[in-house]
Amino acid sequence: MQLWVGLGNPGTQYALHRHNVGFMALDVIAEDHGFSPWQKKFQGFVAEGRIGPEKIMLLKPQTYMNDSGRSIRAAADFYKLAAPDVTVFHDELGGGGTAGHNGLRSTEAHLANNFRRVRIGIGHPGHKDRVTGYVLGNYAKSEIEPLTDLLGAISREAEWLAKGDDARFMSEVALRLAD
Repeated sequence: MQLWVGLGNPGTQYALHRHNVGFMALDVIAEDHGFSPWQKKFQGFVAEGRIGPEKIMLLKPQTYMNDSGRSIRAAADFYKLAAPDVTVFHDELGGGGTAGHNGLRSTEAHLANNFRRVRIGIGHPGHKDRVTGYVLGNYAKSEIEPLTDLLGAISREAEWLAKGDDARFMSEVALRLAD
């Protein structure tokens, strides 16, 4: 079993924020792959299903971004999963690591740092003084179609991720977006 976590903040007021793209990715995966309805569990919402032969538990922590690790840890402990069994879908400005991303920092503090990551690029506002407002802002109308294409590509190529072939997953997502 694998645990796939989407990072975001709970509440409809945050639904279209760039910071919530992890939630958005899981919503598309759940719908496209026929997962169970979302249920409240582990201080979050979970949906269960299969991608290929792999059993996947999707988790959207409802603890707010800064404390996501608490929800992830509860689910990992319940299913006796180690950090490498956990994949975290999150927004990425660039630069990698956990620096500046409180959801990743919290996950690392509660789990370890060897969990898998799917970094979903959200662009950059151009100046570091505008980063917070940008990340915590809604996608612009002009960004919705490319975002929909990206999330669809992630979902359609999720089988590679489920198989543990991260490089093939990234390559196939990139190829879909190039078409």
